[in-house]
Amino acid sequence: MTEHLPFQVMGKPIGPRCNLDCTYCYYLEKENLYPDTKRFNMSDAVLETYIRDYLASQAGFPAREIRFNWQGGEPTMLGLDYFRRIVELQRKYLPRGKTVANTIQTNGTLIDDAWCAFLKDNDFLVGVSIDGPPRLHDRFRTYRNGRPSHDAVMAGIKRMKAHGVEFNTLSVVNRENAAHPKEVYRFLKDIGSTYLQFIPIVERTADGHSLAPAPQIDEDGVSYDVTPWSVLPRGYGDFLCGVFDEWIREDVGRVFVQFFDLQLGLWMGAPATMCWFAETCGQGPALEHNGDLYACDHYVYPEYRLGNIMETPIAEMMGSDAQWQFGLDKRDALPGQCRNCDIRFACNGGCPKHRFARTKDGEPGLNYYCRSTSRFVKHAGPAMKVMADLVRSGRPASDIMELRRTGRLAGPSAASARPGRNDRCPCGSGLKYKHCCGRL
Repeated sequence: MTEHLPFQVMGKPIGPRCNLDCTYCYYLEKENLYPDTKRFNMSDAVLETYIRDYLASQAGFPAREIRFNWQGGEPTMLGLDYFRRIVELQRKYLPRGKTVANTIQTNGTLIDDAWCAFLKDNDFLVGVSIDGPPRLHDRFRTYRNGRPSHDAVMAGIKRMKAHGVEFNTLSVVNRENAAHPKEVYRFLKDIGSTYLQFIPIVERTADGHSLAPAPQIDEDGVSYDVTPWSVLPRGYGDFLCGVFDEWIREDVGRVFVQFFDLQLGLWMGAPATMCWFAETCGQGPALEHNGDLYACDHYVYPEYRLGNIMETPIAEMMGSDAQWQFGLDKRDALPGQCRNCDIRFACNGGCPKHRFARTKDGEPGLNYYCRSTSRFVKHAGPAMKVMADLVRSGRPASDIMELRRTGRLAGPSAASARPGRNDRCPCGSGLKYKHCCGRL
């Protein structure tokens, strides 16, 4: 038993149950862990134990705010009364001197005016899953009968905006939308999202943990046993670079892209704020509907079950030798190519779940997305360095846009921040760049 660090639980009070049947969803198959379960709702006894013990486990740390993350499946299927009970229990057990905050990740299809009023009144931050415009979103995010879901998601977003509910967007980067980075980015901006998360999807069967088919996919002579919807390494890297080129022209400081924020912090030498990029991990466990606690949301498998909160305090499980070793393995299992990599700081080997590729000399354990990270760092690194230098000197990172407009940004940084042909010319003429200074 080791003293635990602060941790953030991904609470799944409805387990894997969802009203959608997204092709790429890795969590729907978790029903197989509980074959005798017909109703996945977290009971009141488990819910109260979780809220009480989690609040107590975080009470001794300096941070004033204690955050709860509610995910699924689709958590809104539990109904409003269930979440009213959550707020009631949080108020009952909140430690003195602390505040509580809630985040809920939803597909948005069940959000009505009553939900919006509740979310606004209780200051919930809402994460909406949406993959882009209709033709890209509906490729994989459908109802069980195959009906598209985009219109219902947009209706939910429209209601939240009308009620002033704070929301951000989470987009799964898949084989289809990865080819359209600018279209996806512009669409998300147009619907009012100012905080964007892009999560790549890759599934395979080689580890025995996926039920999906896995034909071989070739990219530049390298074969990958991944599903047809999995984004390939080059495709994901191209997507990130495409979004970056749009963002850096006029949106730095106005639109926040999680990946770019993380990278800027790493370029400044700050610790990673997301486990994928941290040197070690183990502070993001997943809590299933029946109180089972797993080492990580990506490792909800029997061998990574830490115990049950109805039998063992959550703090004790998070301080266990097994969980500490799980976190340290991320660092200790790095292959030699990663240990000697010049840009190791930018990824620290990435998520262990994605380390199924091989290094140049054949050593196992290379992250599937290694090429994507290298592609992004080569493309955006010079601009990241400029922004990091700006922040260190007490200036906002957004000043990079003015440096570009006034021609004071030179070298590779200028290339990655150059205005597009159809952008408004930075000289202030009001014309498109291609019809103004771009002609020179």
